[in-house]
Amino acid sequence: MKKWLVLVLSVFLITGCSSKKETENAKGTKQPLKKVSIVLDWTPNTNHTGLYVAKEKGFFKKEGLDVDIIMPGETGADQLVASGKAQFGVGYQEAITQARVQGVPLVSIAAVIQHNTSGFASPAAKQIQSPKDFEGKTYGGWGSPVEKSVITSIMKKENADANKVNIVNMGDTDFFTAVKRDIDFAWIYYGWTGVEAELRNEKINMVYLTDYSDKLDYYTPVLETNEKMIEENPETVKAFVKAAAKGYEFAIKNPDQAADILIKAAPDLDPKLVKKSQEWLSPKYQDDAKEWGIQKQEVWENYAQWMYENKLLDKKLDAKKAFTNEFLPKH
Repeated sequence: MKKWLVLVLSVFLITGCSSKKETENAKGTKQPLKKVSIVLDWTPNTNHTGLYVAKEKGFFKKEGLDVDIIMPGETGADQLVASGKAQFGVGYQEAITQARVQGVPLVSIAAVIQHNTSGFASPAAKQIQSPKDFEGKTYGGWGSPVEKSVITSIMKKENADANKVNIVNMGDTDFFTAVKRDIDFAWIYYGWTGVEAELRNEKINMVYLTDYSDKLDYYTPVLETNEKMIEENPETVKAFVKAAAKGYEFAIKNPDQAADILIKAAPDLDPKLVKKSQEWLSPKYQDDAKEWGIQKQEVWENYAQWMYENKLLDKKLDAKKAFTNEFLPKH
């Protein structure tokens, strides 16, 4: 997927400024909406549908917010949120864990998807059906140390040798192009790329991370903010999460309508892919959790422990400070 440059970020990312738009408060008097921004982790896709629904359906407005949904620039969501240039972002448990260990004050405020739906995908013709089959193959990644560690740890389960995997950086090349060139397998979210393979009638094999380790069942993606925002503007955080939750709950119950809202907001997307992806992903947002967005301390501790054991962290994570459920709406 292409990277997005965000020009004149300052136009969008003025912390806590008010827009001219208004909403009525409980007493019926009009008040200016508070302008905030959320930076996506990638180009718009069904991981983000609840945010677009909350904007389109007026859920953010009802909570007194005027929300800009912004594409990530070269810096990415984590840096913009950590620095306070954006109030919210779409992030990942892995990155927040690494950031916090390095003293960066990011906090996860809701799990977008309850279980990890990612895994290693390959064209069926390459006959990669388990981690053992990674030997002698070429993996195309994005250059993160975590990739080698994940590959190594699941290959160990089958007494396979990760040193026999050729790991290359494929940059922004999409999965379907890469596997026709020089790549045998890559790490994908099934809910997007896997569904696209179905639509293309291209048979793929999936090696899901969660099939090989409970510790790899982490939250990806999540909604994030920073500690200063939580400390100084807790009501804004609460309002944002409440509206986002309503957006995702709508998408759970109405995948077809939610898909239409995403297509309207991002008309460059393939409507068939959005519809089929939304149908696949909507039940996964909440899954077996008692409510959308909830996070468990053990999930944060298990994955952080795995990262520490694999030398991806210099020290152990204080999991209690890395996430919070306090802003989720009480049902």
